[in-house]
Amino acid sequence: MSTKKHDIPEELLSGLLANYKKPEDLIGENGLFKQLTKLLVERALDAELTEHHGP
Repeated sequence: MSTKKHDIPEELLSGLLANYKKPEDLIGENGLFKQLTKLLVERALDAELTEHHGP
């Protein structure tokens, strides 16, 4: 497992939080955290499958 730190550009963070109004926007049923988690897991699984099976 890599311990490399990935810096998140301020512009990206500002864009993601542009519509933040209340905590539910981040941690609610359809909040940003859940959406990002889903996308990150899907991306990681795709990368793992590609590494295992080839492109």
